[in-house]
Amino acid sequence: MDNSILKKKLSAFVTEKGYVKGVPDDVLYEMLVAWEQWTGSGKEFFRALGLSPSQVGPLLGKAKKLKREGRFGEGEFKAVKIDSAVSLPVDQGPCAGAEVVWSNGRVIRFSQVDLLLDFLKKSA
Repeated sequence: MDNSILKKKLSAFVTEKGYVKGVPDDVLYEMLVAWEQWTGSGKEFFRALGLSPSQVGPLLGKAKKLKREGRFGEGEFKAVKIDSAVSLPVDQGPCAGAEVVWSNGRVIRFSQVDLLLDFLKKSA
């Protein structure tokens, strides 16, 4: 999203005394996404929104809290259940089937390609 649009949205919630009040959750989410994608300094981000750090800080804190609570719905945990139980050989050494490098360097190993395909179908 363009920061000028976000700036206009946020300016609607600034009181005459300069307080930012009553910002809806969807605008907080847009601000959090813009903050996470921002590559410049924080000072430049606040300036782009037309607000001070003391105005933006509490809003970002509230947005992060809402994200942790799962209010935004993005990035929700999805449990993947595999119907058939498969016994995996323990002393097999390197992965004999397939190996997937997931986010944060996590490695998931599958002894059979069918299990990998089931996992990918259910996690999509």
